[in-house]
Amino acid sequence: MSQSRMIKVAPWIVTPSLVVLIVVAWHVIVTTFNVNTFIFPPPAMVWDSLVTLLGEPGTWEAVGVTITEVLIGFSIAVVAGLVVGVVLGKVHWLELSLRPLIVISQVAPKVAFVPLFVIWFGFGLTSKVVLSALLAFFPVMLNVLLGVRSVEQGHREVMQSFNASRGQTFFQLEMRSLQPYLFAGMEVGIVLATIGAIVGEYLGGNDGLGNLVVSAMNSLDAARTFALIILLSVIGLILYLIVNEAKRFFIPWHESVYGLRSTTG
Repeated sequence: MSQSRMIKVAPWIVTPSLVVLIVVAWHVIVTTFNVNTFIFPPPAMVWDSLVTLLGEPGTWEAVGVTITEVLIGFSIAVVAGLVVGVVLGKVHWLELSLRPLIVISQVAPKVAFVPLFVIWFGFGLTSKVVLSALLAFFPVMLNVLLGVRSVEQGHREVMQSFNASRGQTFFQLEMRSLQPYLFAGMEVGIVLATIGAIVGEYLGGNDGLGNLVVSAMNSLDAARTFALIILLSVIGLILYLIVNEAKRFFIPWHESVYGLRSTTG
């Protein structure tokens, strides 16, 4: 088998094989050591709980709430990160002045902000959206800033030789150059936005999948808790893959996309 063919086929073999291996190891550990199902349920029990969970209308309502929070927060983070990243990338003294504040805002534990957000914005959608946007903002902004700084001076000089205006230089050169960096930040941002929404629901919410996790834990239902964790993981993976496919659609010319396609096809 050629290398390109192997690269194309490998994910469809390796990934399912690893999942099967993990499930088998899980089952063997639980049965061999006679682990109490109350503490660590076997895969079959978790699967039954997951099927039951997916059959409940309230689950899909919670999924809709969580995805809405993630998408709104992520969208805010992308817009804010793009604007702030471009401004800081162009105004070096401003970036140096604001960098300590930006780092402090990211280093501070986000869980500590949840009670404040609940006080300020209530138990509804807004507090989860704010937390989701706050977590996703930093990777987007940082990558956009790096993208602006990475535009080669020679390319700028070529635009100047054609008497291009600042607007033309920005949209035709800088925006095109920073798109790969923007999508790199978005791939990280969508994961963090999902975490932010779930943590917000977990600590201060009445709706969403995070609230269902709290209910399952309070009921000491380990199988249902595992099922909800699996569901949350699948949702996060799907959202990440959507962003990844958007990158392939918008920047097919970039090496991170074109090079992979050339290797696999």
